[in-house]
Amino acid sequence: MKKLTDFEINRKLEKLQDWDYYDDALHTDFEFDNFKDCMSAMNRIAFECEALNHHPEWTNNYNTLDIKLTTHDVDGVTKLDFKLAKAINKIVEVEE
Repeated sequence: MKKLTDFEINRKLEKLQDWDYYDDALHTDFEFDNFKDCMSAMNRIAFECEALNHHPEWTNNYNTLDIKLTTHDVDGVTKLDFKLAKAINKIVEVEE
């Protein structure tokens, strides 16, 4: 798997709603109505992560979810990170 360049990452970010790039990773956060909705989203995301064999660094605090995506094998962002980010946006139903 190839680490993407900053130029490639910024081009791909133009088509990815609500994600940022810094510290060699993609970052986003979501706020839900309550803890149960947040945990439900995390569980749905977990199934996608397992299917892709790619796992986020994430934290949950009551109704908020912070997600960081990076590919540790290459110390940066790859196409797989973008694939998972797109899947997460579909699960959480991010509006464009």
